[in-house]
Amino acid sequence: MGIRKIIQINKELCNGCGQCIPKCAEGALQIIEGKAKIVKDLYCDGLGACVGHCSQGALTVTEREAPGFDEKAAHLHVSSLKAKKGGVVEHQWPVQLNLVPVKAPFYEGADLLLVADCVLVAYPELRETLMPGRRILIGCPKFDDARAYAQKLGEILKQNNVAALTIVHMEVPCCSGLNWMANKAIETSGKKIPLRRFEVLVGGEVREL
Repeated sequence: MGIRKIIQINKELCNGCGQCIPKCAEGALQIIEGKAKIVKDLYCDGLGACVGHCSQGALTVTEREAPGFDEKAAHLHVSSLKAKKGGVVEHQWPVQLNLVPVKAPFYEGADLLLVADCVLVAYPELRETLMPGRRILIGCPKFDDARAYAQKLGEILKQNNVAALTIVHMEVPCCSGLNWMANKAIETSGKKIPLRRFEVLVGGEVREL
């Protein structure tokens, strides 16, 4: 182990948007507990391809003691990530809020990701940014019954040990109904559950509210 260049993440500046994740070809970065983290130093080549894609300025290249970059290990790591993302079992099935059970083991300690269905088309990078490590629920607050959604989500939060809730919706009025649903569900559950909100702009950019 010696001194070498490696990515440094300022946790205070990082908002967990995940824009850096697709730019790390070695898979060294992941969103964990709402923040970007280096999963293993040996996966990071220190070249800084991700740095310019952080809108918060949370990523810099620094020099510190770290194990050398292992290209072979990084390649195997990326292959493993791709294999996991190729199937639904990484999260759970079903994923539609109308269809998921109210009580299930996959909720235990989970960070739930409630996504408006249009987001999956407008922001395909969701799989690499906000989905890893979270359990996903999908719904449309305009065409589905928002009150029924809020009631069911409230029961899910009430009957399971859910650690956090993150919602992602489009930059349109009808989609913002997810905010109401999330607030009502947390109120119904009677629990203090951390809530994060992300909005996808019509141009495909994402921002935290």
